[in-house]
Amino acid sequence: MLKLTLFIAAIASVHGQCLDKDVSKANPESRIDLYKGQLHFTLDLFNSINKAVPEDNIFFSPFSVYHALLLGYIAAGGRTEQNLKQALKISDSMDKVNLLTAYRVDKRSREMNNNSDSYEFTNANRMFVDSGLNVRQCVRDLLLDELQALNFHENPVAARETINSWVERVTKNNIKDLIPADGISEATKLVLANAAYFKGVWASKFLVERTKKQVFFVSETRQTLWPFMRQKGIFHYMVNDDLGAQILELPYKGNDISMYILLPPYSMKEGVSNIIAKLTPERLAAVVEEGYMGREVVVEIPKFTIERSLPLRTILQSLGAGDLFNATSDFSSLTDDHGIYFDDAMHKAKIQVDEEGTVAAAATALFGFRSSRPAEPSVFIANFPFVYILYEKPTNSVLFMGVFRDPKK
Repeated sequence: MLKLTLFIAAIASVHGQCLDKDVSKANPESRIDLYKGQLHFTLDLFNSINKAVPEDNIFFSPFSVYHALLLGYIAAGGRTEQNLKQALKISDSMDKVNLLTAYRVDKRSREMNNNSDSYEFTNANRMFVDSGLNVRQCVRDLLLDELQALNFHENPVAARETINSWVERVTKNNIKDLIPADGISEATKLVLANAAYFKGVWASKFLVERTKKQVFFVSETRQTLWPFMRQKGIFHYMVNDDLGAQILELPYKGNDISMYILLPPYSMKEGVSNIIAKLTPERLAAVVEEGYMGREVVVEIPKFTIERSLPLRTILQSLGAGDLFNATSDFSSLTDDHGIYFDDAMHKAKIQVDEEGTVAAAATALFGFRSSRPAEPSVFIANFPFVYILYEKPTNSVLFMGVFRDPKK
């Protein structure tokens, strides 16, 4: 699966200064703090998106959105910096040097630990700046791998094509034409982007010949026939009363990344929304910890492909990041030039789940519970709306998440 986050900025008055601390003296605990903040932001974002589209399928990458916003935080100053710090749940004890160090360590770790024999996960960040923008030299030095100058003011069409080509390359052609024809103009000064690609093969594959059509209950009054994959094997399975859900882990080969399916009681109309509202970092930790029972389970889940575009401006404003879209935004850590702010934000995502495994893509642009289920707990049939999470265990990161409500939407 893959993801991309993008923020397109037209040109705010700034009075900041460069990072001046010694990066080598950064707090070694910063990486852990970064993951904690990312997880809090992820669950807040999920809840806000579900409230915005309560009847639709959802698929997005909180990892992508978070990393694009991290670039914005590093570039920001003043009130904009404080707004982003609060929205991203960055600890008060973590300054930008510690955050940047944690970011670099995480980046190097992912590059070194990417197990290509088991799964593929690539993550890339870019800060596309107008060639006429006076970027501080210290920022150029600190973000050498992320910064790329483009001539927005003289050739916005070519700049748009360059960014879209970068997106396509990182996402292996799964996300095309992310920025629309009118998405870049001569006034564009900054585009923040994160792109990532993940392709995972199930640790225990589903056999194609066992895939059969059966009923999916969209609601209590509507149902549809849809292909379901089926297998019997040893899986981690639990019933979590705090979340009101049956939970099944489907690991990908290598066991670093798993899909968790959270299935509410069929009789509970608002079961999916209740799960999302109750998700906290502590409850998610209880879901993904290794201690719960491995047992023989008959698994039946839909085979599906979903592609979704999601406007993010209103959602980010509800999370406290609205200063990004104000004409008085402050990006003084990046430049002394005036007037940088974002017009909008958009996220686009795609996931494909089949017998072999999962491939997904996403893009973001800134411009009495037990009695209601069958008595036999070894049968897990996801034939009505459910929540699913793709979770990376070594970093405690949610890479992708969504809600499957209707196969035909």
